[in-house]
Amino acid sequence: MSTPPPLTTEVLKVNPDDIIFPPDAEQPTLNPTSATAQNLERAAELLRKHTAPVAFPTETVYGLGAAATSTAAVRQIFAAKQRPSDNPLIVHVSSVAQLRRVLGIEVPQIYRRLVDKFWPGPLTIILPLPRGTVVSPACTPGQTTVGVRMPAHPVARALIAISDTPLAAPSANASTKPSPTTAAHVLADMAGRIPLVLDGGSCSVGVESTVVDGTVRPPAVLRPGGVSVEMIREVGGEEWKDVVVGKSEAGKHESVRTPGMKYRHYSPRARVIVFVGAGEGGRVVKEYLERTESSEVAVLTSKLFETSGWDDSTRSRIKTIRSLGTTGADIARNLFAGLRDADEELQAENSDNSKAVILVEGVSDDDEGAAIMNRLRKAASEIYEDGEWTVKESS
Repeated sequence: MSTPPPLTTEVLKVNPDDIIFPPDAEQPTLNPTSATAQNLERAAELLRKHTAPVAFPTETVYGLGAAATSTAAVRQIFAAKQRPSDNPLIVHVSSVAQLRRVLGIEVPQIYRRLVDKFWPGPLTIILPLPRGTVVSPACTPGQTTVGVRMPAHPVARALIAISDTPLAAPSANASTKPSPTTAAHVLADMAGRIPLVLDGGSCSVGVESTVVDGTVRPPAVLRPGGVSVEMIREVGGEEWKDVVVGKSEAGKHESVRTPGMKYRHYSPRARVIVFVGAGEGGRVVKEYLERTESSEVAVLTSKLFETSGWDDSTRSRIKTIRSLGTTGADIARNLFAGLRDADEELQAENSDNSKAVILVEGVSDDDEGAAIMNRLRKAASEIYEDGEWTVKESS
């Protein structure tokens, strides 16, 4: 895929607190003379004209959006990210009314309880495409369905409403890299590839939306994310009590309904080694370091690793240690930033990526842990889990 010519990437500040957007409203309330309103309008004009994709914050991660009804606009997303064209895109709307009015799509009964509870929010639902759909086929390669969500972040929702343009919007990072949770992360990957980034601060959730499929029986969670499987079962009622969790990865030639199931994902330049069920970590990390030539090592801890108690030979190999937090919400929020920051610190001292590793303490798959481990398993080169090592093939 060819790389687009360099652009000047401008960063415009927007303040989420300037935006009032009641859950059932179609348009936000904000002072039209404020910098936030003016910068939103500048971005909206680019989207309406299909000029180029725009990066903007959501509660999950920063998105890279373009008009979902324009194939030419959607293709600009794939070009900017250097993303494989068979990887589907989620369409973001500002209201159920916009979903119905612009895209001609109704929310089926099976999703009503979930939508009432989790929209706006980090939940994507798989919907059948109506005959004669205006959704670009570039969003849904080979599919008769489309993933749709209504973001809760006021900047994202206001941008979609003001432009009156449902947005195809994957994460605003270069393909395969960790998703961005700040505007600085977007710039690190996308400077020179897109014209505009709306900077609305850090993302509060930190991992992408949960994707649920109610078009199959039993219904399925295709991708864990900001809404846990336990919450889906609790809120969804009888129709969702037997919800199943789909496989996390698809084959190279398999058509998929949701992003993140094919190709390498969430990976920094350094190799990622994940430890699950390793207790305080000292013994297993020491054994790993003794059999590797890695000379640049970072460690990301969460709930159990006690690096202060590790022996001197282990600690002498480690360049940096960071905590992702001790609660599921904190670990999810800090995960991608932690991978990016550790990678930058290692690369500053090492030009040979093959000798740089990031050792990450994983978590159990309960609640928020399912989304965290979904991302870590995709990012990892090797996984230690409950006494067994798995070496992953690169894709």
